[in-house]
Amino acid sequence: MNKFSLKQIAAVAVLAGASVGANATTTDLGTISSSTPTTFTGVIQGAGIGINDIFTFNFEQPNVGSGYDVVNVPLTFSNGNFNTALATMTLVSNDNGIVGDFDDHILQSTVLPSPGNSSDNLGLRWDQPITGPAYINITGVTNGSQGGIYAGAIAAAVVPEPETYAMLLAGLGLMGAVVRRRSRKTS
Repeated sequence: MNKFSLKQIAAVAVLAGASVGANATTTDLGTISSSTPTTFTGVIQGAGIGINDIFTFNFEQPNVGSGYDVVNVPLTFSNGNFNTALATMTLVSNDNGIVGDFDDHILQSTVLPSPGNSSDNLGLRWDQPITGPAYINITGVTNGSQGGIYAGAIAAAVVPEPETYAMLLAGLGLMGAVVRRRSRKTS
């Protein structure tokens, strides 16, 4: 006969209860342009529903970094409300584009509690290039009487063009010439 502790029984009960009401979707956002952020939304009907949504994407190359934000969209009306308690956001690279297999690599994760984040908004920044397929995984729970709504955005930071560096160097050269000329006038 197996003996289970009270903690084990409670954990099994919680997991069984959570699996009854859960929402898990996978949405392909396509190619993320470096000129315009890409937005996404999640709408889940029902109170107390667990959220485990995945948004897949590729970046237009080249990029030097990227930013990810998701916010709760509270909505109240006469018959109830929509509200979401966000919990985690994870950035994952997956070389072959298949979610959940052997080549998925977690790049960064935001887990509450963490500085600058709350159950109403999560954000993370990745300061290295991402090449190939990637996805973000968002988890949480609906705590509105009718369900929950959230919205998010993904933005890529582009690699500066060589002309940008040329203009920067030219500007610094001009500033140096002005400073040198002024120092000659005062001495």
